[in-house]
Amino acid sequence: MRRVIAIAVAGMVLAGCSSFSLDSFKSAPPLVPVALESAPPGAEATTSLGPACKTPCSVQVPAPDAGFSVTFAMAKFEPVTVPIQVIRNPGDFASPPTTIIEPSPVFAELRPVAPPAKARKPMRPKKKPKAAAAPAPAAPR
Repeated sequence: MRRVIAIAVAGMVLAGCSSFSLDSFKSAPPLVPVALESAPPGAEATTSLGPACKTPCSVQVPAPDAGFSVTFAMAKFEPVTVPIQVIRNPGDFASPPTTIIEPSPVFAELRPVAPPAKARKPMRPKKKPKAAAAPAPAAPR
């Protein structure tokens, strides 16, 4: 009976180990604050990572391995997309690792949408007036 219990316990232990992976020891990427500003203020700033806010504001984003972008949009203004670089400093024994966002703060200048061009009516060529029938010269008498 002891053998059966030992085999059952060993089976459960091995089943638990099969679902174990080294990825569980990896920490989540650190959250990095990103300051967002625009001219004029009040634009909707949306990161390619998801978080969004109205400028001026700050959002916390998980620092990706590659860069990301922020799109600024506002009614009656053309949208602007700004690419963001993520710079990682691995640190050493004396200093902890750091993550830097460039540019900081992220700034976009929005330009007003140009008014639509007025449609011009096509020009028709002017009709030349027909020459009035001139009286025929009188016959000499």
